[in-house]
Amino acid sequence: MDIWHSAWTKNEGIDRVQNLFREAFDAEPDGVWAAPGRVNLIGEHTDYNGGLCMPIALDHRTFVAFRSRDDDAASMITGIDGETRWQGKVSDIVPGVQPDWVAYCGGVAWAISQEGLHVPGFDIAIVSCVPLGAGLSSSASVECAVGLALGQAMGIDFESDDASRAHLARLCVRAENEVAGAPTGGLDQAASMRATEGHAILIDFRDESVEHVPFPLDENGLALIVIDTKATHSLGDGKYGKRRSECQEVVNLLNIADLRELADSTKPKDLEAVLKSLPSERLQRRARHVVTEIWRVRAFHDALTSGDLAEAGRLMNDSHDSLRDDYEVSAPELDMVVGPARAAGALGARMTGGGFGGSAIALAPAEKVDEIAEAILAAAQDAGHPTPDFYLVTAGAPGQRLV
Repeated sequence: MDIWHSAWTKNEGIDRVQNLFREAFDAEPDGVWAAPGRVNLIGEHTDYNGGLCMPIALDHRTFVAFRSRDDDAASMITGIDGETRWQGKVSDIVPGVQPDWVAYCGGVAWAISQEGLHVPGFDIAIVSCVPLGAGLSSSASVECAVGLALGQAMGIDFESDDASRAHLARLCVRAENEVAGAPTGGLDQAASMRATEGHAILIDFRDESVEHVPFPLDENGLALIVIDTKATHSLGDGKYGKRRSECQEVVNLLNIADLRELADSTKPKDLEAVLKSLPSERLQRRARHVVTEIWRVRAFHDALTSGDLAEAGRLMNDSHDSLRDDYEVSAPELDMVVGPARAAGALGARMTGGGFGGSAIALAPAEKVDEIAEAILAAAQDAGHPTPDFYLVTAGAPGQRLV
């Protein structure tokens, strides 16, 4: 069945972005950098609560061709959502002023400048095969790829070791929060910069430590399907920020540092008694999701390391149900994917990303991927939903210079 969408090869991405740069600037770039999107296997809305998550980097990447300038002029062209161009000065890229795409593509220049560093002028072309608005972190892949290129121009090697990669990830989070105005945590940028090929990455947002965990799909006869529901979402529309503020309200009421503290200090049998002290059912549900999701990430890690992929799938199912019922960030299009995927033989299926639209994932026996996709397509048609896009993905490499 010819419904599967593949990532660009490395050479295809390089050719596309170099050609766009040459057409736009009639010159050769200094180099080409790329950074991946991500899929979060489990651990949703835990990053800004000091929790744990376990994403993989995708083979789908944003490619950036970059040339440093001797003046303070900045020129950007993107082919991501139709060809769009912006020209100005580096100093023009500030919070709350530029269009969204400029904020995402250029915001990391502002974040670097806030460390007291001089950011030179630049010409930049950007292309991407990370699906836009699909909850696969297209924005973070742009930020990280541009940040890598800027760092090279400034003599900063953001690729040299994990600490350097973590530094750039933090700068990209600041760019997204303050320039683009999206109140996200650090999951997306950490995955894009700090993942390793063939591995999931366990991220602890208390101390930013990471553990690389083998993600052995082929050896177990499994595949990971990403289903873009085409229900476009935005993390800057207020709903995501509302969930963050609700979690902070719980933290204030319980007089704790963050919800990770509650997860670490409470046994499962005692959780409901603690939650009952909160003044509303809504806050109880929000806290229940975050705490139990942190517990699920730990259990998922143990399932992967012990080779119990069936248990990993069950935990994915529980994660989606909690996001749907307690955190209320799912959407009809996401629920429509999850049900048929499970019924057709997936070990586990869940929404991935911030929610309110975007993508779902299914961990499935490799021989069942077409059957599962057909079941999802039929369900979408019956429900009158957009026709989803399907991707078979593996754990890819982090952001890096390519040329």
